[in-house]
Amino acid sequence: MDQFPVKLPLRIDWSEMDLFGHINNVAYFKYIQASRVHYWELTGVAATFHQTRIGPILLSTNCQFIKPLHYPGNIVVESRVEFIKTTSFGIHHRILNPAGEVAAEAHDVIVNYDFEKDEKTPISDVFKQAVSRIQGDGNVG
Repeated sequence: MDQFPVKLPLRIDWSEMDLFGHINNVAYFKYIQASRVHYWELTGVAATFHQTRIGPILLSTNCQFIKPLHYPGNIVVESRVEFIKTTSFGIHHRILNPAGEVAAEAHDVIVNYDFEKDEKTPISDVFKQAVSRIQGDGNVG
């Protein structure tokens, strides 16, 4: 199975360029966020939140910038869950430039959070099963 099974194609927007003619680092974080939310939607987390008020909250994110991106162009953000713990999980993202080269890699740590009780809560089996379905059994480290 594909190591990064969730793929989100995005168009680079002219407004994302900076003074130096390449895409600003803030845009990379927008791309990562779009992919993170896309993954959540695929697992059903976004829909479940509206019923239970339990859902993901971003604890940390970091990005290593490898190659500059330029306008115009299209990118693909690839994502996979890289670990699941008791109350948190991590997503690894790769941003591919139009040539298919890795332009950046990012890692998120996300906490499962009960917004009514204002506290973290265990990751549900439903989420774990959704990740297993998306990534294939055994692909979460």
